[in-house]
Amino acid sequence: MTPRRQPPPTPCLAMTVAQACDALSISYEIWKREVEPEIRLVRIGSRKLVPRVELERWLDAHALAADDK
Repeated sequence: MTPRRQPPPTPCLAMTVAQACDALSISYEIWKREVEPEIRLVRIGSRKLVPRVELERWLDAHALAADDK
């Protein structure tokens, strides 16, 4: 009997603020002060979702160049 193939995992396109904080290894306080003012959020009711591409854009914009280290 051949094993069934599992479908590929569904890509994560957005995450909660708590998940974004975990992904960046930062606290919620740092999120509110440093990150949230600079990114676009998706609001669904009272929920705030962080698009993965926005988080990647923010990281890219704040990454140090090799000579800045």
